[in-house]
Amino acid sequence: MGAVYPYRQLVRAAARTPVSFVPRRSLTSTPIFRAQDDQKSGFLSSFATGLKDWTMKKKAALTKGATEKGWALGGSRAKPKAAHTPAAPRREEGGLSPSSIFGDEVAAASGPKPSRKKEQLQEQQQTGQEGPVPLEQRNKDRMQLALNPNPRAQRRWETKMVMREIRKRGRIPKAVQIQRTERESLSKSHWFKTSVKKLGPLARQIAGKNIDEAILQMRFSKKKAAKDVLEHLEHAKNVAIVRAGMGLAAQEGESSERPKPITVTLKDGERKKITDPTSIYIQQAWVNRGPYGFGMDHRARGQINKLRPPATGLSVLLKEEKTRIREWQDREADALRKRKSQLWTHLPDRKITAQNQYYSW
Repeated sequence: MGAVYPYRQLVRAAARTPVSFVPRRSLTSTPIFRAQDDQKSGFLSSFATGLKDWTMKKKAALTKGATEKGWALGGSRAKPKAAHTPAAPRREEGGLSPSSIFGDEVAAASGPKPSRKKEQLQEQQQTGQEGPVPLEQRNKDRMQLALNPNPRAQRRWETKMVMREIRKRGRIPKAVQIQRTERESLSKSHWFKTSVKKLGPLARQIAGKNIDEAILQMRFSKKKAAKDVLEHLEHAKNVAIVRAGMGLAAQEGESSERPKPITVTLKDGERKKITDPTSIYIQQAWVNRGPYGFGMDHRARGQINKLRPPATGLSVLLKEEKTRIREWQDREADALRKRKSQLWTHLPDRKITAQNQYYSW
């Protein structure tokens, strides 16, 4: 064909004519088997060997053809396989100190102890020590960094406490003495869905009353917020008994002689008879204004009004009746001192040291 048409012209003609499609190549081959007449087993082995070679060649040709076809049609090439990523290192868990009280529980729950614990045990066995190091043998300088990080502040605090004790010749101030001898409990409630105007009268109603009497009044009150106040008073009573130990002296001293009842006069002039000085009463009760909520009031013609429902809390200060007795005694002593200061006193009866014709007053 090169004699009839020169190769240069064939190449130019092929370049001018665009390739419309790439024909599908058919990859066919025929396995070649060699026959051997001498032995039947030799024939079978050669047949198996030829079949295996033919299968490998066919797979290689198919793979090559698929790659060429993808390149010709503009397809993507075969993606290489991702390399094997190494596994993450194993996590090592820490351990507790030798003197920890949770060592046995952790060992029973988690199994064997870490290697650091084993090294410490080996060191203790080599040195001859058994078990954790006692507190007396530890290095106190290292422990001091954690126990007392600021020694100057501690010395200042100790000096201040000593000065407070020796001030006024060692006499304890009245406020400190009251805090040491009398018990009290302050309890603040959660936010009630009511207003200050509605909760205020209930707070004034229970102020100054015994805790049991206030609970009884809230139980039979017709107010809607009385139910919330009742629950809060019961909670405040339980907290005062458990945390502050209020109202327990009468139960502990049932076998001993009970104190005699005493009648006191309150600030408003009311007279009250107290039989148990350890009973709990509400000294103060006040209302706390809380946050406003959000609501919608659907009106006519598609109008919506914005509602602001209020929230209010209640705080009560509980004390024992001995505080009321002490306040009454202080008021009586103050009134007596004022009356004595207004009385006329005669001149003192003393000896005359110098004579004079005039009186000295």
